[in-house]
Amino acid sequence: MSLEQTDIAIIGAGAAGLFAAIWAGRTNPHRNIVILDGAEKPGAKILVSGGGRCNVTHDQIALEAYAGSSPNAIRKVLRRFDAPETIAFFQTLGVELKREETGKLFPTSDSARTVLAALLAAVQATNGQLWPAHRVETITKTADQFCLSGAWGRLAASHLIIATGGKSLPKSGSDGQGYQLVKALGHTITNRIFPALVPLTLPKDHFICALSGLTLPATLEVRLGNGKRVASFTNSTLCTHFGLSGPSVLDISRYWLAAQQDDPSAMLTINWWPGQMPESLDQALQTLGRSTPFKFLRDHLPERLTQALCEQAGINAQTPGHQLTREQRKTLAQSVTALPLPMTGNRGWNFAEVTAGGVPLRELDLNTMGSRVCPNLHLCGEICDVDGRIGGYNFQWAWASGYVAGVSV
Repeated sequence: MSLEQTDIAIIGAGAAGLFAAIWAGRTNPHRNIVILDGAEKPGAKILVSGGGRCNVTHDQIALEAYAGSSPNAIRKVLRRFDAPETIAFFQTLGVELKREETGKLFPTSDSARTVLAALLAAVQATNGQLWPAHRVETITKTADQFCLSGAWGRLAASHLIIATGGKSLPKSGSDGQGYQLVKALGHTITNRIFPALVPLTLPKDHFICALSGLTLPATLEVRLGNGKRVASFTNSTLCTHFGLSGPSVLDISRYWLAAQQDDPSAMLTINWWPGQMPESLDQALQTLGRSTPFKFLRDHLPERLTQALCEQAGINAQTPGHQLTREQRKTLAQSVTALPLPMTGNRGWNFAEVTAGGVPLRELDLNTMGSRVCPNLHLCGEICDVDGRIGGYNFQWAWASGYVAGVSV
């Protein structure tokens, strides 16, 4: 196989890789850039994100929205290319963004294709060459270059950016191959690589599964066996045939999965009536008189859920309030405001929006996203040990880390 040559090779044509290519080209317009991607069509994750609308960023990039490497390390990179710069950048490409009530920013077209098309056009404008269906299987490093190879042939490059993503949505091409590539170049990977922003599963016979299709605001909370609260999220929650999904569930999933690995006695609970506490609800139930708990709860919760919670508590929903025993009241109050959820797992990589874990940021020079162990290698995007909540935070990490790698390479 002949050995082709380029100045800069970028593995991965997702959000981070395309952004790195754009800024590498703008910074060094005379250097040759090749972006290799294993998929036939690049940007699959961009196209499916935000329900096909692409949640480009968030108007307030809060550091507490991120997990993984240290907050200070993450902050250092995010500062280099922030949300206002992201908005301005896409505006120059003709992509106007609009802010929704939640603070999420979407293209005014409500189409992720608008975002991907603009990025691909920007790559082309910098003379970057996109090589789809070019899966990189191995990388070897010599004193002055990298040799990339696959079934398609070989490519040598003096500088390399790896932006392969993690393991989420493997059909898009991010199947974990990037971890093998970076390990071969001397990097380590966190001990745990697990799905984040992923729906959670319950036993098939759990009453929540019978409420499939029901959506309402709820608070999910993770506590360790010693009672310490790890995380809490209040947002729209969707009951499904397999368990739970929706924004609150996706956000808490990585904290629940991590807590379970650290402490098998960790507990996930749900409060169907956010802001209400078991004690205050118990007191309210004591004032019902001849009215029923069903009528009382139905004024605040969906009827199907109200009936199911009464059954879960082992009481007749039509029992007059004054006939409820102390134990019945307490059990119902607990079921409504702090119901333990016997989760059986998660829906796995095919349904996870992002990966928790990856290359620790301490192995990179955060001023350049350059490797501390392999000269002329840079990393960006989801392959790093950084994952954010829903709301555009993961895209903002991709833009910021891709920018730093691109201008530095």
